[in-house]
Formats: sequence, C-alpha cells, structure tokens
Amino acid sequence: MWQLKSPVRHYPWGSHTVIPELLGLPSPADQPYAELWMGAHPDAPSVLADGTGLDSAIAADPDGLLGPAVHERFGPRLPFLMKVLAADRPLSLQAHPTTAQAEAGYAAEEAAGVPSIDPTRTFKDPYHKPEILVAITEVEALCGFRPVEESLHCLAKLQLPELKPTIAALARGGLRAAIPQLLALSARRRQSLVRAVADKAAAFVAAHDPEFINTYRWAASLADTYPGDPGVVISLMCNHLRLAPGEAVFLPAGNLHAYLCGAGVEVMASSDNVLRGGLTSKHVDLAALIEVLDFTDGKVPVLHPVLGRGGLRYPVPVEDFDLTRVQVDVDPGVLTTSGPQVLLCAEGTAVLTASDGEIVLERGSSAFVPAGRPVTARGPALLFRTTTALR
Repeated sequence: MWQLKSPVRHYPWGSHTVIPELLGLPSPADQPYAELWMGAHPDAPSVLADGTGLDSAIAADPDGLLGPAVHERFGPRLPFLMKVLAADRPLSLQAHPTTAQAEAGYAAEEAAGVPSIDPTRTFKDPYHKPEILVAITEVEALCGFRPVEESLHCLAKLQLPELKPTIAALARGGLRAAIPQLLALSARRRQSLVRAVADKAAAFVAAHDPEFINTYRWAASLADTYPGDPGVVISLMCNHLRLAPGEAVFLPAGNLHAYLCGAGVEVMASSDNVLRGGLTSKHVDLAALIEVLDFTDGKVPVLHPVLGRGGLRYPVPVEDFDLTRVQVDVDPGVLTTSGPQVLLCAEGTAVLTASDGEIVLERGSSAFVPAGRPVTARGPALLFRTTTALR
C-alpha cells in the first residue's frame, strides 16, 4: 500500500478555506482550491513516494494492483476517481453521457481529427461518468428536472411576456421542446429574457413570497454571475436540492445538474466527459447535449447510507465505484476489500497496517491499497473508502 500525494485543482469557483484547512495549509488561501483529486486519472494522477504516478504504477501491474476481475472488466486503469469538491460559486449546468454515447462520440471526434485540447471537443474519452456527492458541509445543488407542472407554475408566476414562448413550448412539448428553445435563442433575446427573469425573481424574494423563494433567489444570483445565460431560466425548471452533512445525491448519465455551493466527497467513474448546458463561458455543444440529456421529470432522491461491511455504505447502481464512510476506533478494524481501494482521512489520524508496513494518515491525506491486500486501521479517525462494486 502507498500513501498518495494528490493534486489540487484551482478553478475560479473553488473555496479559499475548505480544502486548505483539510490539508493543514494557511486559510484563507490566496487562490481558490476547488478540487482535491485522489486516483489515477491521466490528467492529474496521484503520485507515490518515489515520484511514480498511480496511473503508471497500475499500467505496469494491473492484475496485481487492480485484481484480475477489475482488470478484465475495466481494463488496465483505476475505474473511479475520488475528490473533495469545495464550491464558493456555482459550477456550470452539465450532464454526462452513457457508455454507448461516450464510445460513439469519442470515436467520431477521433475519426474527425479533433485535437483533445480543442475547447470545442465534447468527448474526451470513451467512458461514462456517473457520480455521487456526499456532503461534508451543507450543499445546495440543481439536480434533474422538477415535475413539469411545477415548472409551468414557477415560470407563469413571474408573469413575464418574454417567458411566453418557453411556457408554450413546455406546455405543448414538455422539457424536450422547452430546453432546446431556450438554448437556441439569439444573444439579444437571451439578454433581455434573463434580465427580466432576474428582476422579477428578485422582486418576489424582496417581498418575502415563500413560494419558490429559493429558486428565485438563486435565479437572481446566477443572472448576476452569468448575464444573458439561458441556464438562469433553465434553473427554474430544475430541482433545488439541499444536502445536510452525511447526505448524498447520485447523478446518473443524462442528469442535468450544477453544484451551487458547499463541499463534499465526490466519487465518479474515471472520465472527463462533460456536456455543458449553461452557467458557463465554455463551449456548449447543443446537439450533443440534447442527445445526452435525460428529460424525465420528477424529484431526485436524497441518499442516506446503509450499514455495510466496514461502515456506512452509499449504495449506487454502477460497478465502477462503491463509497463507504468508515468510523475508525482505537481498536484495529479490518478494511480489506476484493478490489483496489483509495482511503481518505477526513478527521483525526488513522494508522493503516499491512504486511508491507504502516502508513499514518493525518487529516486530508490518502492512501492506495491494492486489490485483496489485507489491511487494518486504527484511529480515532473518519475515513472515506472508495473501491469498486464488483462482487
């Protein structure tokens, strides 16, 4: 087993405090710390003590580190990526493809010779990207489309002539008609529509009208950050989710979502396929987005963990990853799994013991344990453990 040196991503929406404090660095930091990556993604792999990237170590001995079953199912790569995500500002509205969509899109762009670094490139790899986020602070997010009847009421309540085409499209053809109509608007019409929506939403908030107040408050705020962005109007048709620490949300392929604020432990299939739908200055591939989006409406469930082997497990319907919240006591507990695992120490100090020695994990540090390697841990500490869900 190896202690990992894991990279930090400094995106503009990140927090100046959460990840620096987790890592024991000065806080507030002088730049935003958005994500701490723990895994073997080729864009930013964790590094072993000898300077080897975890991705290179796995490629050199996939059966030994991943186990034959994981190697056969996913190839010579770690199929999951674990992160700490900390947002002070909203992320873009986005969705991720299914495996079939990712394979087809990636093959088409490769055949067309689109460079991987081209900002208009949509599919960066042939993999899907389902994900789970477990809140470590309160998290607010947009997740999937709210029931159409609610969306119609939310839009109509604003009583704006500029919204009549969107309301008509939604009433006539549902979300599959309304979302493309908004994304296809000219820049001039987007500007006037978003400004009108933001002003009217802010007026309802100022009047303390409780109906849709959080939806309207965020719409007004998003319009300040992204003026003229149709994602502001789309946000009115999305479920607004608030997660308490320990609660989670699972986001399958096609789910349109955006984390608005807060911090959590995020685990996803190891992919970089992101199709943006708004609240961004980056490229929006409208045709690909509409192909990928799941237009099913309805509430998105909040996930609560269930007692499993080793701790509180967050069950998800994919094989790429499996996340467990492990409370480690002073007496050693067994953490052995059949697949590879990444362990993050979120609180306290954990001592991991295996046949090749001990690793001390302080708060914010992580370790990689090869498949099937017998390992115990003692604390007191709180660990988040990611492995695969292959049985």
